[in-house]
Amino acid sequence: MADQENGAAAQETPQVRMHIMTQFVRDLSFENVLAQRGTGGEVQPDVQVAVNLDAKKRSTEHQYEVATKLNITSRNKESEETLFVLEMDYVGVFHVENVPEEQLHPFLLIECPRMIFPFIRRIVSDVTRDGGFPPLNLENIDFVQLYRNEIARRQTEAGTQTANA
Repeated sequence: MADQENGAAAQETPQVRMHIMTQFVRDLSFENVLAQRGTGGEVQPDVQVAVNLDAKKRSTEHQYEVATKLNITSRNKESEETLFVLEMDYVGVFHVENVPEEQLHPFLLIECPRMIFPFIRRIVSDVTRDGGFPPLNLENIDFVQLYRNEIARRQTEAGTQTANA
């Protein structure tokens, strides 16, 4: 009896469907500052990675565009001189169905970037290697924590605006 009830409940909630339609580099910039300066020698790189996410509905039903924007800066630990700057806007187009409306925003900004992250990692590694540096292998990004931090930042910002009004 319990199995029949569980089966009926499973049939009532439609299965979430998601697949990647396409993915592409919208914008990519790599500036090898070290080579432009003409300096060399031993450097101790300090790499800073900033990640920004954006999602928007496309005109086709159930399609969403999710952009992952990276800004990576490598500086010499000793002199603080910039070694390289890499900026990339990487987009995935997703077909998403049966995600409840209240869960769609976190789904788009957590699950979708997680799906395309291995491709982003590979591009960053190739570009830094081709730019004359050791390949930069990005560590996994905790998209859940990134999402929570952004929600907290927006709530704080909204509270500050309310207090100033």
